[in-house]
Amino acid sequence: MDLSARALILCCLLGSALCQIPVVSVEPRSTTVRQGQSTSFRCQVSGGAQPVQLEWKKGNNQALPENAKSGPDGSVLTIVNARPSNQGQYRCVASNRAGRANANAVLNVKYAPKVQLTPEGPLRVRMGDPVSVGCSATGRPKPKLSWKRQGSSLQLLTTVTNDINSVHWPAIRSEDSGVYICQAENNEGVTEVKVGITVEGGLGAPVASVSATEMTVVDGHTVVMECQASGSPQPVITWSKLRAPLPWKHTVERGVLTLTNVGRQDSGQYICNATNIHGYSEAYTQMEVESPPYTTCLPDQVKLQAGDALSIQCLAHGSHPIQLRWSRVGRANLPAGAEATNDGKLVIASVKQSDSGTYKCVATNHIGSSEAQAKVTVKA
Repeated sequence: MDLSARALILCCLLGSALCQIPVVSVEPRSTTVRQGQSTSFRCQVSGGAQPVQLEWKKGNNQALPENAKSGPDGSVLTIVNARPSNQGQYRCVASNRAGRANANAVLNVKYAPKVQLTPEGPLRVRMGDPVSVGCSATGRPKPKLSWKRQGSSLQLLTTVTNDINSVHWPAIRSEDSGVYICQAENNEGVTEVKVGITVEGGLGAPVASVSATEMTVVDGHTVVMECQASGSPQPVITWSKLRAPLPWKHTVERGVLTLTNVGRQDSGQYICNATNIHGYSEAYTQMEVESPPYTTCLPDQVKLQAGDALSIQCLAHGSHPIQLRWSRVGRANLPAGAEATNDGKLVIASVKQSDSGTYKCVATNHIGSSEAQAKVTVKA
């Protein structure tokens, strides 16, 4: 035994501080971050023989992930751009010639749900067959799962087994064709995954389905509606509009209805009809066309004598709600005595020559805005 080893044994027998293992702690002991955020843990040594070496490990002596870095002296561990896989326990190990000690910290990573369907679809099934689709999700906090049919806000009855939420049809019917949505929700967000189910009718009867049962579009845009149909022989697909002819700017090709430059008058219910020798089937898409405001002033030119009353009406057509706001061109405020009413009127009970000028009405909705002007001339 060499001299240094004998000295170490002797000082240990005498209770010297040179023989004490490190006293180590980690701050914070537990922390929670959102996915993408960064966080740090600090390892502190408050006793024991020097020098002390610090090393960080994950879990049970596992290597640190690539986005976890420790500082030059090893006291600070930083997790950059935290991922769900970073969740878990981190251990600071302090070593000196007397031995080693460790302290643990826990990292929790919150993230929005990720959803998996089994089977993923789209599904083509025979009428009367049993059908089941399961939905599972990961996320922190644990997501809440629910099912609904596209175009409906009602939740479907489901069964839950081993954290898999399943929608089940003991004997599926032709009217069950459609798009079904599994929704997973937690405090970090909402995720939806869709599966299309097409039920093929008995004896080759058609079953029609559309890509979207409801849509909201903006005035002037191009709209595409897709219709698919099963059946034998292959059904013929046609499109129509409820209580009105199809817009004249339309084309139909292979079950796809395309409407160009739509206007508010094109809103309504569109019907896909699939027909073959065994029968027919219909599917529906409800389309609403929204438009920005179109604004006018009545009158747009006014000539008055001083002391006369001024009344200008601002009119706006477009998707409601529409907000109207009056201003005076080139001036910060409307003149004293001017009043803008809730129904879009600009009123001055007794005008002065200084009230002459150009007045502007701006109409705004959630699509856009437009303006109109009125010129006011007041003679002394």
